[in-house]
Amino acid sequence: MPDQQNAKEVPRRQFVALSGALGAATVLTGAAAAVGGTAAAASSAGPTPDSCPTTPPPGGTGSCPPNSLQGICGRPTDNDPLWHDVQYCTSGIVPPPPQTKPDCLKMTPNYVVLHGKPETTHNYLLLPSCRVTGIECPFLVTSGPPNYWHEAWENARSGGDVPVQYPNIGLGINSQGARRYNQLHIHMAGVRASTQRRLQELESQGRMATSPAQWANPANQAAVTGSAGDRVYRILRLPNLRDNLFSLLYTNVVRPNSLNMADQTMIVVPKMTNAGFAGAFYVLNSDTSIHDGTSTCDYLLVYS
Repeated sequence: MPDQQNAKEVPRRQFVALSGALGAATVLTGAAAAVGGTAAAASSAGPTPDSCPTTPPPGGTGSCPPNSLQGICGRPTDNDPLWHDVQYCTSGIVPPPPQTKPDCLKMTPNYVVLHGKPETTHNYLLLPSCRVTGIECPFLVTSGPPNYWHEAWENARSGGDVPVQYPNIGLGINSQGARRYNQLHIHMAGVRASTQRRLQELESQGRMATSPAQWANPANQAAVTGSAGDRVYRILRLPNLRDNLFSLLYTNVVRPNSLNMADQTMIVVPKMTNAGFAGAFYVLNSDTSIHDGTSTCDYLLVYS
């Protein structure tokens, strides 16, 4: 589902203040403990809308932003189509007309997986089961939230519960200003073979960061061709997705360069060879502060 501009920018100083306060609150309340357990997974084809539950998935609710952040991270009463979809999948609350019931492809205490638009076998969305507007929510950079990026990969990979049926996979999130809907959603889609080749070429040339501390170095910026021509990205290679990518981005790129978290886009491309997954991930970040940068992941992802 390609996104488009629909939201106002959040001042960086507000993000810094709120994330600092939230970090302290997380330590005091123990909110970092994620809820374990998952619901039984649906097949990759997905159930019919009427098969969605009327009660939340077993295991309780996931780790969510505290009430004090509802002004920036969203309120449960917000009128957002994707949030309505989540509420239907987790609580059976029927979306207001004319919105239709979604296909709930997978439901856990922490997230749900839905079809993207257009509906294809390589276009899905992973969304938190609690109210989180998007990348600008300071809760995302703390130890509190589940690892949504890791879960997206575990679902999208070959053998996952909702596999992306495409030779190369991409996971992406748009900036606040480049998205259409205001419930956090990670796109699980395809990427072009040319994107995969370009990233492996850059890796062989040593033109990407190999540790998060190097991510913001201009030497690790490079152009990658997408649907709108060349755009420049900061590129980081990671051996796994165990760390919180939102936190890595904020700590190593956004904060030291006085940027705005709301303006960032991020794309994760698993390294693939003829033998399959090669045990590494390329993490791309960009914003319009970079010459020829971009605030959207849509140029690199293939939805239709």
